Amino acid sequence: MKPLDTLPVEICKSIKAVLCDIDDTVTTDGRLQANAYSAMEALHEAGLIVLPITGRPAGWCDHIARMWPVDGVVGENGAFYFHYDRQGRVMHKRYQLPETARAENREKLDALRDQILDQVPGTAVASDQFYREADLAIDFCEDVPRLPIEEVERIVKIFTDAGATAKISSIHVNGWFGAYDKLTMTHTLFSEIFKTDLSLEKDHHIFVGDSPNDGPMFDYFPHSVGVANVNDFKDQLPAAPRYVTSARSGDGFCELADTLLKARNSS
Repeated sequence: MKPLDTLPVEICKSIKAVLCDIDDTVTTDGRLQANAYSAMEALHEAGLIVLPITGRPAGWCDHIARMWPVDGVVGENGAFYFHYDRQGRVMHKRYQLPETARAENREKLDALRDQILDQVPGTAVASDQFYREADLAIDFCEDVPRLPIEEVERIVKIFTDAGATAKISSIHVNGWFGAYDKLTMTHTLFSEIFKTDLSLEKDHHIFVGDSPNDGPMFDYFPHSVGVANVNDFKDQLPAAPRYVTSARSGDGFCELADTLLKARNSS
């Protein structure tokens, strides 16, 4: 991983979209601070597409799509995208799986929930689970004392032994049934909302994240960035970002935003 300040100015000038994880990338210690929100707004007002790509639940994503200065949001690690048409006042919701499949998967996830809570003491169902439509989020440090990595990996194994996909974020293990991830739904969003083939435009987009579930995005985008706390997971990353900020979490996101905006304003 190279320092962010080695990202060439000409590349910064060519960026059309900023895709960002939320937890511990845009937020800091569980809070969206004023500087990070302002950075998102400044990027949006400068004409860049801004898209959170997150593991957070549908209920939160509806709010984010409506209320934040963004052009849409991919949620629950790729289970759906939401795009709010501000002129028409219509929320477009696109799910990877139909409602019947999501209902069937929920029954299987409920059984896994009970198994995980029984076999991994100290963990808990994530506090935002009530607002989820497609996955199960197991908390290992957000509202419970941090579990050792060995216990986090036990949670992953319970999911995968049952045939589910499991991804580790900075705060949760998210599990779901279905062959999709953040990158899959990001392709769908760009195709359907922006009428763009992401594979032809990825050199002009940048992704910023912080944890193992961002691995597919880090690997896909040539100009991927990790905020400094990505180093906390350096041994668990399936793919590392090309660049890393000097600051952690939301301050690192602001560092990236400042880098892009200064390049756009330079002669």
